[in-house]
Amino acid sequence: MVVQPPPPPSISPRQMNLLRIVLALAWADGTLAKEEVDVMLSRFSRLFAATAERQQYLEQELRSYLVQDIPLGELVPKLETVAEKEFVLRLSYEVISASARTPDEAPINQEESRVYQQLVQLLDLPTETVKRVESEAQAALDAKGQNVIDLLVYQLRDYLGS
Repeated sequence: MVVQPPPPPSISPRQMNLLRIVLALAWADGTLAKEEVDVMLSRFSRLFAATAERQQYLEQELRSYLVQDIPLGELVPKLETVAEKEFVLRLSYEVISASARTPDEAPINQEESRVYQQLVQLLDLPTETVKRVESEAQAALDAKGQNVIDLLVYQLRDYLGS
């Protein structure tokens, strides 16, 4: 029996690609709890949909896409502009910097660092740009706290003009 993939969600391909790239980094250490997924879906649905009914529908649509493991090598080439590349780099840096599970753990673990370096290579941005974006991301983390979900929503809303 052939299993049909779910229909595409009702967000733009650009929004979906950005979400998938950042989620690939969030999943890098293999730990994204169901509760975190639920919160993420709730926040993203509120970002991408205006009404409560539409938000609930979008949340269900996105759920099946969050568990898909799509290689960064397939996603990054779909980024169309330098601004999108910088945006993805910043969000990814914020995600992995805010994900320490214990006070004794380094903010960026070895697996996250490996996947992040892969992303940096695929983005092919100048070293100065990478350093600037990382510095801006760290400043945002320092200014807004360590809640990765709020950071994602804040940055996406700012970038997408919502």
